[in-house]
Amino acid sequence: MPGDYCPSRTRTVRRLTRAVLAGNVGIGGANPIRVQSMTTSDTEDVKATVGQCVRLAEAGCELIRITAPNRAAAAALREIQREFRAAGFRQPLVADIHFLPVAAMEAVEHVEKVRVNPGNYADKKKFAVREYTDAAYAEELDRLHEAFSPLVLRAKELGRCLRIGTNHGSLSDRIMNRYGDTPLGMVESALEFVRICESHGFRELVLSMKASNPKVMVQAYRLAAARMAELGMDYPLHLGVTEAGEGEDARIKSSTGMGALLADGLGDTVRVSLTEDPWHEIPVCRELVRRAEAMAAAGAKGMDAPADPADPYVFTRRAAPAVALGSGCAAGADQPPRVIVRGATGLEDWRQAVKELLEANAKQLEAKAEGLLLQVRTTEDLPALAAVRKALGPTLPSVWAETSLPADVFDFGGEGSTPVIVRRFGPTDSEELRRWIARCSTAGARLAADLDPQDVGALAEALRGAPPGTLVACCSRPAKGLHALGTHRQLVKALRDHGVSAALWIRATEANATLLDEGFQSKLMEASILAGGLLVDGYGDLVSCETPGNAAKSLSLGYDVLQGARARQTKTEYVACPSCGRTLFDIQSTTLKIKERTGHLKSVTIAVMGCIVNGPGEMADADFGYVGGAPGKINLYVGKTPVKFNIPQEEAVERLVDLIKEKGKWAQP
Repeated sequence: MPGDYCPSRTRTVRRLTRAVLAGNVGIGGANPIRVQSMTTSDTEDVKATVGQCVRLAEAGCELIRITAPNRAAAAALREIQREFRAAGFRQPLVADIHFLPVAAMEAVEHVEKVRVNPGNYADKKKFAVREYTDAAYAEELDRLHEAFSPLVLRAKELGRCLRIGTNHGSLSDRIMNRYGDTPLGMVESALEFVRICESHGFRELVLSMKASNPKVMVQAYRLAAARMAELGMDYPLHLGVTEAGEGEDARIKSSTGMGALLADGLGDTVRVSLTEDPWHEIPVCRELVRRAEAMAAAGAKGMDAPADPADPYVFTRRAAPAVALGSGCAAGADQPPRVIVRGATGLEDWRQAVKELLEANAKQLEAKAEGLLLQVRTTEDLPALAAVRKALGPTLPSVWAETSLPADVFDFGGEGSTPVIVRRFGPTDSEELRRWIARCSTAGARLAADLDPQDVGALAEALRGAPPGTLVACCSRPAKGLHALGTHRQLVKALRDHGVSAALWIRATEANATLLDEGFQSKLMEASILAGGLLVDGYGDLVSCETPGNAAKSLSLGYDVLQGARARQTKTEYVACPSCGRTLFDIQSTTLKIKERTGHLKSVTIAVMGCIVNGPGEMADADFGYVGGAPGKINLYVGKTPVKFNIPQEEAVERLVDLIKEKGKWAQP
C-alpha cells in the first residue's frame, strides 16, 4: 500500500496541488474550493440549457457541466456558450463525455473544460472475463494512447483543461480483469489517461474517483492522492458521491463521503449529485465548503498527532468487546452499530422523549432506539431516572444517565432497562473512575467514559480494571487543536496504545460540530461528517445524533447516517442518478413512484438509472435496476444482468414490482 494520502488525519491541512485553469476559474493551488453542478436538459435544446446555466450561475455555481453524448449535442455547445456569454455570465462550461471521442473533439472547440470517463472513452465494455498477458495489456494501452491523444493535443493547443473522471460503475474490461471492481482499479484507470497527457507535456488536469458507495469513494480518493504523491503528481481533485439520490438520504451520503475527505484536506472542487433540480445542489455544496474552510482555519492553529491504526485504503471494522445493553441487545465489533437517542435536558422534558421513542419503536421493526440518554444533574433527578427505567422496562434496552455526580451518591434505583452511566473523566480522576467501575460492576450497569485522548494514559490503569463488557469510550468535544474526527481517531489510538479494550460511542454533539446553524440540514450534515466519516473507517459501535430537536427525528437521523455510511441497513436503499441530458425518462417523478411502491422493503437495494452510462457497474451493490434503455423504454436488471427489455415506461414500475416478487424479495407493506 502507498504512504500517506493527506498531511494530517487529526486536523484539516489542505493538500497542496498545482493550480489548473478552467477559463477564468482556478482549481486547486491557493484557490478556494470550487462549487459546481450539471444541467439536466436536453443539450440540443439550446434555450432550455442556457436557461438552466443561467439559473445555476445565479445560484452561485462556479463551473457548469453539460452532457455531450453525441456529436450533435457537442456541436450545440457552441451556441450555448455564445448565448450564455451574451447574457453576461463568465462561469466556465464543462462538456461531459463518455463514449464518443468524436463528441469530445467537437466539444473541446467550444467549452473551457472537458470531462472524460476513462472506463467508457474508446473502450467498449462487454463485461468479458479474460486474462491479459503483459503484451496484450500493453497493446490495449497503445490503442488507448492513439484514441485519446488527439483530444489531449487539441486541449493543449486551445488552452483547455480536462477532468479524468473515473466512475466505480464504468471501469473498462481491461481494468476489471487486472484490478477488479476496486478502488485501486479506479485509480489505475485514471492514471492510464494521466500518463498519456503527461507524455504530451499536458498537465491541465483534474481527477475524480466517484462511486455511489461512500466507503468505496473515500478509499478511492485517498488512494489516488497517495499514488499521485508517490509518482510526483499534484493534480487537483473533484469530489463527489455519484448517484446519491434525493432528499435527506442523498445529503447524508454526500456529506459522509465528501465531508470525510474535506476534513482530511482533500478536494479542490465539489459537486453534490441529487436527483432533484440541479440548483438545489448548490446550497449543499456551499455548506460542505463552509465546513471545510472552518476546519482548515482551526487546523492552522493545531499540532499534528501520530496516525491512528485504521487502514485508510481497506475497510476493516475495529475490534471491540461486546457490551450487553439488555433485551437481547449488545454493542461491539460483531454487532451492528447501535443507536442511542438523547432526550431533551430537564426532567419536564423526559416524559415527552420517552413518549416519542415508545411511539417510534412501536411503528418500526428495525429502526428502534436502543438506548435513551438523559441528563442527571442532581440527586433530585434520581427518583425520576428510576421511574423512567421501570416504565421503559424491556421495550428499550438501556437508559443512559449522563452525570457529574460522584459514584458514592448515585442511586441506580430498582429494576428496568439496563443503566449506562455517562461520565467525563479528566487526568486526575483515576480514583473516581475506579469507584464508578466498581459500582457499575456491582449494579450490572455499564460505564461510558467520556475522555480526551491525551488523558487515556493517566487513566489507563483504572480503565484496564473494568470487567469485560463494562466499558464504552467516547469524547463529547474535540481535543485542543484537533477536529472532531481527529479526536476520535486519536482516542482509538490511545486506547490501543494503553491496552484498553472498549467499545466506541460516536457522539454527534453540539460541541463536536464544526458549524451548527439553525435548521435540520445543518444538524444532518454535521452528524454525517463526524459519524459517517468515522464509520467508513471502521470506527463506531454506538452512534447518537445529539443536536437539538425531537427524539424521534434524532432516532431516524441516527439510522439514516448508519445506512448512508453502509454500516447498517434498516430501510430500502436507493441508488439514483441525478439526471442529465442523457436521461431517457423523468427520473425525479419515477424515483418517487418507485419509492412509493418499494419503500417498505428494508433489505432491498434498487438502482434507478437514467441511461446505460454507469448503469450496470454502478448497480454492483443493487439487487434490482431500473434503467433507461431508449426514449420511453425501460430495461430491468437483477444485479448487473439485464433481464427485461424495452418495457413501456408507464408499465415499468409495476413490472419492477413483479420482478421483485418473482425473485422472492417482496414483502407486503
